[in-house]
Amino acid sequence: MLTVRFSELSIGPGTLFLDAGAGFGRHAFEAARLGAQVVALDYAQDEVVAMRATFSAMYEAGEIKAENLVGVLRGDATCLPFADNSFDCIVTSEVLEHIQNDVAALSELARVLKPGGTLGATVPSWFPEKINWMLSDEYHAPFVVGGHVRIYSGTELKAKLRAAGLRVVGQHRAHGLHSPYWWLRCAVGPAREDNRMVNAYKKFLEWDIISKPKVTQVAEQVLAPVLGKSYVVYSMKPVDNAK
Repeated sequence: MLTVRFSELSIGPGTLFLDAGAGFGRHAFEAARLGAQVVALDYAQDEVVAMRATFSAMYEAGEIKAENLVGVLRGDATCLPFADNSFDCIVTSEVLEHIQNDVAALSELARVLKPGGTLGATVPSWFPEKINWMLSDEYHAPFVVGGHVRIYSGTELKAKLRAAGLRVVGQHRAHGLHSPYWWLRCAVGPAREDNRMVNAYKKFLEWDIISKPKVTQVAEQVLAPVLGKSYVVYSMKPVDNAK
């Protein structure tokens, strides 16, 4: 399930791509399938290990070539181990809301992005996220380690991107069918795995991701602009802004 629209990123063979805060690698895997040279970075060691295993399986299955994976490493988005102007394209998806110093992270992402390169950044949308916070303290910091530390408005995220020296070029919301799932989960307790309604909705979402029926695709198009759980902003590093 992708949150970023790869059609907005101009990714193709030879593109040097960074997935910063890759999680289990969904965007990194798609970039590799499209022929990019991929670097995936995450702070969590177990997710780094899982990504490496998946990339190996993709290579063995012939889905990607050896040159499509540059490396998978553990690292901190506020102190990236890369040279200035390294990457043609960067994605950071559902990461910034977990970082206390998001300004430092955005500054680092802008630093390692090449002039003319594109950054796709996603965070939880304000309205669905606000409801999650109201329903459960277990969902967010400081009540849970690793929880969300802020609720972004669109204005705040775009202002911080501009302050990092980037130019905003597009935006949209995604995953309109997912917000009610998280509302249900927060209402019963986000750590619970035994609620029938939550589990039934989870199975529905899994079925939708795999089957992609027309009816839910239409529903997503209608609901995403209003209830989309994720807010996506695309920005570009100006050619005359080579840090």
